Amino acid sequence: MAAKRAPIPAYVLEVGKHNAFHQFAGTPCAGIMINRLTDNLDFHGQALSLRSERQRLIASNIANADTPGYVARDMNFAQALKEATGGMQPAQMLATSQAGHIGGTPGARGEANLLYATPSQTNLDRNTVDMDRERANFVDNSVKYEATLRFINADVRSMLDAIRGQ
Repeated sequence: MAAKRAPIPAYVLEVGKHNAFHQFAGTPCAGIMINRLTDNLDFHGQALSLRSERQRLIASNIANADTPGYVARDMNFAQALKEATGGMQPAQMLATSQAGHIGGTPGARGEANLLYATPSQTNLDRNTVDMDRERANFVDNSVKYEATLRFINADVRSMLDAIRGQ
């Protein structure tokens, strides 16, 4: 399910004549142009949110490494990103049968998308946290989180340059 976009405020479309969008202000083309500019930011924003959620899961696994019976959790990032950006329907959406019910929403904190880690070695306390795997996942996710931030910064910088006419 695709996220609904908020309407573009009039002050965004009614900018000074020095703006490259001025000739299109108030036309359907203006909305299309702005949507194209924000689609990439929306995608990276969703990715950043999911990376943050995955980092929280990995940190939770590391924190519970000595907890007897704790089962490590992780998420399928690619599938979660497809669901969050509307590329595919979430696996389990809650149905609402009456007007007062609250339906489930897809997004970063969907607990239905979490996976259980398979133990790589047997433990007497049945804890499935493998510290080597968790450390590697933590570092990998941290690097990808930083890369997503850099992509967002580059997109914003290029939009600002385009607005300034540079």
